[in-house]
Amino acid sequence: QVQLVESGGGLVQTGGSLRLSCVASGRTFSDYSVGWFRQGPGKEREFVAAISWRANSTFYADSAKGRFTTTRDNAKNTAYLQMDSLKPEDTAVYYCAADKLVVVGYNHPASDFSTWGQGTQVTVSS
Repeated sequence: QVQLVESGGGLVQTGGSLRLSCVASGRTFSDYSVGWFRQGPGKEREFVAAISWRANSTFYADSAKGRFTTTRDNAKNTAYLQMDSLKPEDTAVYYCAADKLVVVGYNHPASDFSTWGQGTQVTVSS
């Protein structure tokens, strides 16, 4: 099974940008689709974006469309979430997740993904 470690979170002002990284180890990263989720204070974990194992398919939650972009570099065993035009409501712990069986193309529930990273905090100040 692959192991995941996120990084890149931090404190940013409204309108700013952050790029999250998700580094995988342990198994062939290119076999796995990757999802991004977030959990804000007092909220349930919600889907943000996903990218297929070959990077030929992506899907975004409505809240992320036009502002967030997910990419991956299988040679570096890394997936990325570029977040632009950040808003205070984007404040959350962000998680990457991976699974070999996910077919990217809808708002994935967290249960679709079997392996999770530890999360990285993103705070957007107003």
